[in-house]
Parts: sequence; C-alpha cells; structure tokens
Amino acid sequence: QVHLLESGGGLVQAGGSLRLSCVVSGGTFSSYSMGWFRQAPGKEREFVASINWSGGLTLSADSVKGRFTISRDNAKNSVFLQMNSLKPEDTAVYYCAADSDRLRWGIQRSREYDYWGQGTQVTVSS
Repeated sequence: QVHLLESGGGLVQAGGSLRLSCVVSGGTFSSYSMGWFRQAPGKEREFVASINWSGGLTLSADSVKGRFTISRDNAKNSVFLQMNSLKPEDTAVYYCAADSDRLRWGIQRSREYDYWGQGTQVTVSS
C-alpha cells in the first residue's frame, strides 16, 4: 500500500516563502512521476508542477512559473515544492500525487495519478 504524506504548509505573508515536502512509503518511489496539485475553496483541483522519475524533467503551471520549483530526492523517497514570492491567490490545500507509469511525466490531469496524499494547507495573507 502506497502512502503519501505532505508537510510544510502554514501561514505566510505575501512575498514570503514555504517549502512543501512529501514522503512516499510502501511503493517504488524512484519509478514514479510525481506531481503537486492545489485546491482552493470552491474551486477545482489544479495542476501546479510535476517531475519525472529521475528529476531531470520538470513542468510547472504558468501561474507559478518562476516562483515555484519542484524537486525530488529518490534516496529519501521525497518530493519537494519550493514556493517563493507567494501571493494571496496561492492560498489552497496542496496535494502531492504519484503516477506509477514511469514512462510518462508532466501529466496535468489529476485523474491520471494513482496515489494521493491528504494535503497540507497553505495560507498567504495580504
């Protein structure tokens, strides 16, 4: 059974930074593509960033490009989301997700991911 656990969320002022972490257990982390998604109240879950199994390929949504960076450490079964220059509109619950198809990456449709964490709240005050 694959389990994903996010951490690192919190309350931050606009312009500040947070680093989210997601630890994966129970599966073969190094073969998964990983993604970060977010969901604000009353809105659909949206794609934030993804990274391929090796960490050599990444993709970010236009709304966070240049501000957020996704990375991973296969030795620690972890994926990270460094968030800089945060804006109030970044406020949401952030989820990490795993895609067990090693041959693809950059998937932006949430239904394509096999495993999900429970999410961590990020609140950006103005």
